Amino acid sequence: MASLLDRRALPLLFLLAACAIATDVRYCKKGADYPVKVSGVNMSPNPIARGKPAIFNISATTGDQISTGKLVIDVDYFFIHVHHGVYDLCDETSCPVYVGDFVLSHQQTLPSFTPPGSYTLTMRMTGEDGEQLTCITFGFSIGFIVPVADN
Repeated sequence: MASLLDRRALPLLFLLAACAIATDVRYCKKGADYPVKVSGVNMSPNPIARGKPAIFNISATTGDQISTGKLVIDVDYFFIHVHHGVYDLCDETSCPVYVGDFVLSHQQTLPSFTPPGSYTLTMRMTGEDGEQLTCITFGFSIGFIVPVADN
């Protein structure tokens, strides 16, 4: 009886484990000591759906107050560069950013014709003098299902 319950619970355990897997974030330069430390990235939905808004929440910490800055986001599909965007830091989080923990929240709607598969995002954050505050890279997936238009 117990083994039957174990077999029924196994798919649920795999599903829960898959949902709990964090996005693997790496710094652009191994061993670099960036002023802004990134602790994680959460994406919603995951995998990202074509034609629907995707939200990237990036948890970070700073030892210095940040008054202004830019985010430079580049996306590669396999090894092909497919997107470049420059965003005002204060549009992605509240400014000034005080010493301690903060969250960057970036929303992007991908066109419905975006190819499904694996992508790599690189995000560079610069301060008011162009000083590089952090640089991270992580992978994400775009799902194979095309959402049906809402009526």
